Amino acid sequence: MVRRLIFATILIVTTGAVSVARGQQIAAPDSIFRVMSAMMPIYDSLLGRSVDRELDALPRVDFKAQPKPYVVGKIRVHGAVAVDPQMIVDNLGIAAGDTITIPGEAITIATRGLLDRRFFANMKVGTTIRDRDTVDLDLYVREKLQVRGWDFVGVKGSERKDLEEKLRLRQNAELSDYLLTTCMNLIRKYYDEKAFRNAKIDYTVTPDTLIKTAVIVHFNIDRGDKVRIGEIQFAGNDHLSAKKLTRSMKKTHKVSINFFRSSKFNEKDFEEDLENVRNYAKSQGYRDAEIITDSLYPIPDKPKRLGIYIKLKEGNKYHYRNISWLGNTLYPTETLARTIGLKSGDVYDSETMNTRLNGQMPTDMSIANTYKDQGYLAFMADPVETVVPGDSVDVEIRIIEGSQFRIKNVTFDGNTRTNDHVIRRELSTMPGELYSQALLMQTYQRLASMGQFDAATLLPNVNPNVQQELVDINYSLTEVPNDKLELSGGWGAGMFIASVAVNFTNISLRSFFNKKAWRPYPAGDNQTIGLQVQTNGSYYRAFSVNFIEPWLGGRKPTSLSVSFYTSRETNAYHIGQKATAHFGTIGGTVGIGKRLNWPDQYFVLSAGLTMQTYNLYNWDYFIVKDGSCNTLALNLGLSRNSVDDIQQYPTRGSKFDLSAALTPPWSAFDGKDYSKPMTDRERYKWIEYHKWQLNAQWFVPLSANNKLVLMARAQFGYLGHYDKHKPSPFEGFQMGGDGLSGYSMYGVETIGLRGYKNNALTPMADYGIYARIFSKYTLEVRYPLVRTAGTLVYALAFGEAGNAFTELKEFKPFSLKRAAGIGLRVFLPYLGMLGIDWGYGFDQTSDSNGKAAGSKFSFSLGQTF
Repeated sequence: MVRRLIFATILIVTTGAVSVARGQQIAAPDSIFRVMSAMMPIYDSLLGRSVDRELDALPRVDFKAQPKPYVVGKIRVHGAVAVDPQMIVDNLGIAAGDTITIPGEAITIATRGLLDRRFFANMKVGTTIRDRDTVDLDLYVREKLQVRGWDFVGVKGSERKDLEEKLRLRQNAELSDYLLTTCMNLIRKYYDEKAFRNAKIDYTVTPDTLIKTAVIVHFNIDRGDKVRIGEIQFAGNDHLSAKKLTRSMKKTHKVSINFFRSSKFNEKDFEEDLENVRNYAKSQGYRDAEIITDSLYPIPDKPKRLGIYIKLKEGNKYHYRNISWLGNTLYPTETLARTIGLKSGDVYDSETMNTRLNGQMPTDMSIANTYKDQGYLAFMADPVETVVPGDSVDVEIRIIEGSQFRIKNVTFDGNTRTNDHVIRRELSTMPGELYSQALLMQTYQRLASMGQFDAATLLPNVNPNVQQELVDINYSLTEVPNDKLELSGGWGAGMFIASVAVNFTNISLRSFFNKKAWRPYPAGDNQTIGLQVQTNGSYYRAFSVNFIEPWLGGRKPTSLSVSFYTSRETNAYHIGQKATAHFGTIGGTVGIGKRLNWPDQYFVLSAGLTMQTYNLYNWDYFIVKDGSCNTLALNLGLSRNSVDDIQQYPTRGSKFDLSAALTPPWSAFDGKDYSKPMTDRERYKWIEYHKWQLNAQWFVPLSANNKLVLMARAQFGYLGHYDKHKPSPFEGFQMGGDGLSGYSMYGVETIGLRGYKNNALTPMADYGIYARIFSKYTLEVRYPLVRTAGTLVYALAFGEAGNAFTELKEFKPFSLKRAAGIGLRVFLPYLGMLGIDWGYGFDQTSDSNGKAAGSKFSFSLGQTF
């Protein structure tokens, strides 16, 4: 018992875990005795019991006696194991021959100095008087235990690394109750966050074989099975729906078929969701709603599940009685009232009121953003509520408009490859102008659409100076590698076609003759050059090149695009075989795009001209066997793009493209009657058609952190003719599969529909005549797995439906072929977007033998959103 109390005293002095006042008895907590019981065998093996007996036999100093000077004789050290006894004597501060007073402070001061060196857990001094004037000193020490090493038993290698980083373990640390308790708590928290809430965690302490006062700490871990949230129960919700209350919790979810949502319990997320529950109740009029209690409980018949219990107190349901405004001079009360959209008699909803007053996002329609668009950056709106006896609330919205802020400095940093003037010309926020929230977000969208910067880190920093009524704006840019080298292959006509494509997206033609600019090529002006070569040897080869200048002349946002392409297909299917027939294509396009300011800054109007020729010789596989078919088409387009990250992972916004390709109506003025018999070569010498396409996309964030995103898309295409006796054999549509045609030919546009074979949904009315009308609809839910600058990996689940028809009169908008599945997209620098999808086609096709199309994998190259 004496040893136990002495040892408890040592631990108390060492750890500071218990504060003991004079005259009190020591009552060590269980945790201290737990550590003590682990250390006791180690002390016994190192020091034995001799020190304890000598400590008990020490003569007691009579502190009431008259102080008397003594000459120090011998100094002996007892209990030292790892520390040299002579070192202790040398550093005591008292040497043989010194004169000290007993009783006195000399010994206390000397031992305190040794204890401050932190080598010892405890130290006591015994005195032996040899004669009248000489005293011998006996120093009894207990050295501190140090942790020589740490070990984790029962964990995986990756978990071991994570735990070592979290615990920040180091060798030679003092072994203490505080240290072990802290480590245990961190381990417990680590496994709780990973849903192993029933993990068994313990530790053992063993002596080190090399150092006498060192130990090895072993953490023994049995993580068991994962425990997820099985149910969420509410009580006290007499009027509020439990389902809607559960839905208001953004991060705490029970197990469901939605594998994108985590069902792990996280303490921090749960606290946030309790606040979300309160806010939802308040948004439904229950202004005084509060959470009485919350707890976790095991589900008896489901050992791998836990339940959450939340008890509410709803209180009364309130309504607005009067909503008044104070301090508004720029906008009349009627305008502000229309913006906020709440009136007398409406159910109390503080969440909606705060959102429409101050906004959550810079793009929200709110009164704050309306003021900030006019430069009132210091605008504040404070709704002051007064509860009317009963169930009503009066709200006085106190507005502080402040002064208009002007922009002082506009800076940007982080661009190492892109030239400054290329960034500067995209800025809508200029020094000297009034601050505008709308122009700030317009600049953000334009910089993101360049594709040179990481959109996730592109949000501008706004630094107002209230005294000067000026604001500095800084755009912190993170450049991402956007050049692409694509090596791919595809199947066409039953054979493999190899493809090599190089796309340089930030070149500078004006620096081509500057030798210093070649690193490895002249870059910085955001111009694009793309090259592609396709071949399988003698049978097929193709080449294309394109160039895009986004700012023609460098002064106005007018783009210039130029492309040239050629291809040749023969009947020489084998190496060394001589071709006796061929089908060749040669063409080019020139286009101009103009950025518009009306209806808003996201619109672009484009126009272009396409000229191409199809040359056929002895070609038995198409409607025309010999001769040339020519196309001259005017291309018109109107688009609107407000997505926040056009290159990789859009999270909000929309994108619309309406395009038309129009050839001259040659049949109207060439004097020929195409209803009469004539050769195909003569009929199709000049191709005529009008082609219309619509592509609409919406991106909606489904989670508060903008990670889970819904993409909705609708596509439509129609190929028409001027003369029913001269339909175009080119520019039709083929539908089905991954959208990769393998190689370009015939002027056919491929529309992918996952879950079906390539071209499986294309009606072939006549040989060589493809679909002339199609529609397609897609819903896709996306979640990023990895998202860093330049690298993106996201998973998706999709459902899509579409169909293609030969004639407009056959078109049935609801006669669709349906599919659903999952996929993965990987964006890598210099390789672009790579994708794989597994889809299941629920409907039959012409080659599915009356059964559903079934399961199919498909691959994709490039971003199709």
